[in-house]
Amino acid sequence: MASADSQPRFGQSVKGLLSDKVGSCSGDVIALTRQVLKGSRSQELLGQAARSMVIQEDAILHSEDSLRKMSIITTHLQYHVEHSRNLQDQLRHLLK
Repeated sequence: MASADSQPRFGQSVKGLLSDKVGSCSGDVIALTRQVLKGSRSQELLGQAARSMVIQEDAILHSEDSLRKMSIITTHLQYHVEHSRNLQDQLRHLLK
């Protein structure tokens, strides 16, 4: 009779242990899912950051190009101003 009594207890004990193990595994699966979702979100954020950097790099290159053109225009304007001053001096000399 003692063995008949111990088997149900053993079966209950095994069921309890299995239930605990399933609960633990479920918790691990939930934690893993959260980590995967965080990783996915991090990957999204990294992608957005990379796209933003490309846009910023393009803007910087465009600005550099504009500054180069402005420098050329400034040089041309300085040349024209100097040329105009020379013409004014020549006219003043001729009118004297």
